[in-house]
Amino acid sequence: MADDTREADWWRDTVIYQIYPRSYQDDDGDGVGDLQGIARRLDHLVELGIDAVWVSPIYPSPMADFGYDVADYTGIDPLFGTMDDFDTLLAAAHERGLKLILDFVPNHSSDAHPWFREARASRDNPKRDWYIWRDPGPEGEVPNNWQSSSGGSAWTWDATTEQYYLHTFLPEQPDLNWRNPDVRAAMLAAMRFWFEKGVDGFRLDVVYHCIKDEQFRDDPVNPDHDDERDPPFGAVIPTHSTDQPEVMPLVIEPMRALADEMGHRLLIGEIYLPHARLMRYYGEDGSGVQLPFNFALISAEWSAPALCELVTEYERLLPKDGWPNWVLGNHDQSRIATRIGPARAAMAAVLLLAGLRGTPTIYYGEEIGMEDVEIPPDRIRDPWERNMPGKGEGRDPCRTPMRWSDRPNSGFCPQDVEPWLPMGDVAKGNTVDGQRGEDGSMLSLYRALLALRRSQAALHVGDYDTIAAQGDLLLIVRSAAGSRLAIVLNPSDASGAVELPPGAGDPRILLRTQANVALEGGTRCTLPAGAAAIVAL
Repeated sequence: MADDTREADWWRDTVIYQIYPRSYQDDDGDGVGDLQGIARRLDHLVELGIDAVWVSPIYPSPMADFGYDVADYTGIDPLFGTMDDFDTLLAAAHERGLKLILDFVPNHSSDAHPWFREARASRDNPKRDWYIWRDPGPEGEVPNNWQSSSGGSAWTWDATTEQYYLHTFLPEQPDLNWRNPDVRAAMLAAMRFWFEKGVDGFRLDVVYHCIKDEQFRDDPVNPDHDDERDPPFGAVIPTHSTDQPEVMPLVIEPMRALADEMGHRLLIGEIYLPHARLMRYYGEDGSGVQLPFNFALISAEWSAPALCELVTEYERLLPKDGWPNWVLGNHDQSRIATRIGPARAAMAAVLLLAGLRGTPTIYYGEEIGMEDVEIPPDRIRDPWERNMPGKGEGRDPCRTPMRWSDRPNSGFCPQDVEPWLPMGDVAKGNTVDGQRGEDGSMLSLYRALLALRRSQAALHVGDYDTIAAQGDLLLIVRSAAGSRLAIVLNPSDASGAVELPPGAGDPRILLRTQANVALEGGTRCTLPAGAAAIVAL
């Protein structure tokens, strides 16, 4: 690969690490993480073997949705620091060879944004059409049945101008009107601002929501929705309120053109869609996002047949030159160690970082096996949980502070300061300091995996020779540049064995998640329940 192509495609050979800035490291002693704290912990990421850091929103915000309600697209919220702090973080990351990716929130702003304050001032305000407004129905009812993902109708009445405005999320997050060319120009200008500073890319929040049906037709009713059990937004199927055809030419293609103009910048799309619909976001001839997020492992059944089918289907649907990507969790989902258990979380790490082709993203704390933390009722911060109590939509449990040490508040913030969310039970064995250098720890596993991934071309750019379920176990064989490796996983509840492929020669185990993984006769690899291994063939 020529040097210029290698630089343009740097994201193909990259491991991304997501930081939720409120919860990573508090340096100013207010109980909330900040930019200086992230800068102080960059060496942890270098030692881990990370290539790029994605930081969730740090823009000025009233924090109705903790930064995903943006009041200024080109500023830094004082909670996180200053623009000088950001510049220092960016320089420090680049000095260490780390790329820096910011979150960008294109679908909606905060209702405190000057644009929306102008828009709601009067119907003839020049900014009025920057947002989406509709008259009430004949009986004063909402314009249609679209649902807010945060609970209730997606429409809120504005008494001053006597119209409803649209908000796909909280009422404090009014949707921007991307059909308006002035909106498109303003948002692209904000992206250019950060690109010119040297930011290496953006993760695009719910970008598939940005265009709505021009006729504002009702979404179809979901016949399988249970009002008692399910969150209210599932009452309709979002056929007209999301994933519209115009999202590519009006939103994503202009963003990609800007990213390419600025030189080798990455766009990652947050797109919760089935694989068949996800693929169009790659665009024609490189006109889409380079990485439409693939969230399939978050909701996957962790059995060998199901995983085999999932990976095979995804690979079959990928467009020509489409590069795959995988994640185990993020700031909106229960942590992987809680979903499938700590032992299987180690197995999942092997699958993510060695078994699967493409670009992986690690959510902070996965490298030490962090689990969800139970949040007492009086400490709940997430508006989704407050709006939909008992529906299981609360995201606080997966956003709790990073566990650095077994000191009070785990080294996240001073011991005499209450962290913004509870730490949970902290013991030496579930912290960075406690796991550093400990054989068998999750941190040691992640470091070994990432080092092996870097040293073995088969793991970071290799293709699949085999993806197969052997009963309850999964065998993946990958090869590149003369190396051939078998990744074997046992997600079942019983011990089992995998038959290695013919011609394995003299296999040897390069990595295992449990001590009693073994080779038998050069043809079989036996694994206890929940174990994984990487075998050189």
